[in-house]
Amino acid sequence: MIRNGVPLPPTVYPLAKGRVWAMLAGSLVFVALGIAFLAAHSTVKMTLAGVLAVPFFGLCAVLIGRRLLHGGRPELVLDDAGVDHVRLGRFGWDEIAAVRIREQRVRNTSQRFIELVLRDPDAYLARAPRLVRSTASMNARLGFGPANMATNTLPVPPEAILDAMRHHYPELAIHH
Repeated sequence: MIRNGVPLPPTVYPLAKGRVWAMLAGSLVFVALGIAFLAAHSTVKMTLAGVLAVPFFGLCAVLIGRRLLHGGRPELVLDDAGVDHVRLGRFGWDEIAAVRIREQRVRNTSQRFIELVLRDPDAYLARAPRLVRSTASMNARLGFGPANMATNTLPVPPEAILDAMRHHYPELAIHH
């Protein structure tokens, strides 16, 4: 958006490092528990839990650790041209039909994220990072589009992100 002939400066959101360090610590705790379950050899359930926990949370720890090591890049940048997300890539405002806050509940916990409702999801998937392409079909089965931003790595609540998006692009449709 241009005000008085001058484009707005970008809105930059750094990685919420404290939250991400906590996620890394949690992953490592579950890896340690999985190893303890495997070492105990007490029940089939404990052994199975260990077999599942160690590789899953180990992979989580590696991915989170990589993100912390390369934490110099902002998590999210909003500007007059569009959205640049560290994991999802770059989107022009013309590619985004709408945005909305979504919540995924699993038992007694939930995770909120921002879904970018895309005008042409297939065009995005053709250029999307490999991890996004590999999770797209699972997201579709859950009723979500391919472009979902986790909010647990952002330093502000999702409502503040939507406000900033609307600040840069007032025509943006926000679905509730």
